Amino acid sequence: MTWLVIGTDAVLGVFALMFLALWFKFRLRAFLAGAGVVVAYAISEVIKLLVQEERPCRTAPSLAECPEPGDWSFPSNHSVTAGASAMAIWALHRTFGWVAAVCALAAASSRVIVGVHYVHDVLAGLLLGALVSWGIAVLLKKRQRNDADAPTVVLQRLG
Repeated sequence: MTWLVIGTDAVLGVFALMFLALWFKFRLRAFLAGAGVVVAYAISEVIKLLVQEERPCRTAPSLAECPEPGDWSFPSNHSVTAGASAMAIWALHRTFGWVAAVCALAAASSRVIVGVHYVHDVLAGLLLGALVSWGIAVLLKKRQRNDADAPTVVLQRLG
């Protein structure tokens, strides 16, 4: 089952490679989509401090090493990152988005299987991450539309 633990972190690497590939086509939009992942993670950390739910591995055996006490369970940061990444990638590129969605579900599921999160931790994480990234994608699309509608000013040289 060690492959599940390693696989969860490897999925995050897959997301990084997808963002890198999308960077060459979308530049600023890819950067801002990735920044949305960071925002989702930060929100997740604040929620963890407010909720302070113990991990299931504190009371039951797990297949992975249980994180240090004070590293709370709700919501799952891996799932937040996976959900935010998948939604951001989906907004930029549908084919990569399907791959990212499958990877996000696999990463979230593995956290439950290895015993370091409850099901509601990963579901909340996926939802939180996806919503934050979706909100940022909507704002970017709206801004892009507004920029396209802006009048173009042409100055003519005198003389």
